[in-house]
Amino acid sequence: MRLVFMGSPDFSVPVLEALVAAGHEIAAVYCQPPRPAGRGKKDRPGPVHARALELGLEVRHPVSLKGADAQRDFADLNADAAVVVAYGLILPQAVLDAPAYGCLNIHASLLPRWRGAAPIHRAIMAGDQDTGICIMQMEAGLDTGPVLLREATPIGAQETTAELHDRLSDMGSRMIVEALARLDELVPETQSEHGVTYAAKIDKAEARIDWARPAVEVDRLIRGLSPFPGAKCDMAGEQVKLLASRLAQGQGAPGQVLSGLTIACGEGAIEVLRAQRPGKRAMEAEDFLRGVDLPDHFS
Repeated sequence: MRLVFMGSPDFSVPVLEALVAAGHEIAAVYCQPPRPAGRGKKDRPGPVHARALELGLEVRHPVSLKGADAQRDFADLNADAAVVVAYGLILPQAVLDAPAYGCLNIHASLLPRWRGAAPIHRAIMAGDQDTGICIMQMEAGLDTGPVLLREATPIGAQETTAELHDRLSDMGSRMIVEALARLDELVPETQSEHGVTYAAKIDKAEARIDWARPAVEVDRLIRGLSPFPGAKCDMAGEQVKLLASRLAQGQGAPGQVLSGLTIACGEGAIEVLRAQRPGKRAMEAEDFLRGVDLPDHFS
């Protein structure tokens, strides 16, 4: 098929690669514009932009698709379909209607649960037992379109957002290739009006650990916010990021270090498996403990 690909971050790169490997013609790649990065704050292409250039594909990065010129340029590509995954711009109706088969979105949740910007983080933070990928026919509403293909996967007891992110990206890559191959036979499934939840964008203010909360909630916060923005707490005057954890045995005052990196919560305790001090690299617990004079209390 002749496709337009629309995506920006790391999550989208394996999908683009899978479409090329499957033999589809990529008429153009749409992504977010280059942004200042690094010490020199020079404009740097995003992950999809960089990979598309390596693949010799045409790249477009309009700041908006609302204008008539941008919409005409999109329509002139005469695409069979657009594949959209974590693109970052709202698609106007004229864009949604332009391809012969419309715009297909790869969404990292089991819709209608976790519509919106941060479905992977929210699923872990909420303690969901499973999540998955939906291939959805896009419409004007926020992730409200009919689902063409869905597949569930369990969330591991110690899985972080980073780890689940990579698994779901691989799932989405495989599933969109299947969906395109079966497009004429797939029956769109209207989303239920029950069980709708919204995955709001992560606010950095959420990253502060409250040790008075039950261990199960602290553990979900740490895993759900890893690697970014990272759940934060104070350790002897330093703000430390906790990046991996698991539930542990033990009781004590909230924030009390019980042994090693096992820390008491309001109910139960968690064991920190990976942490990062300011200006340092992230370290596994064993290495972290070698380089720090551990206090008896975290706050």
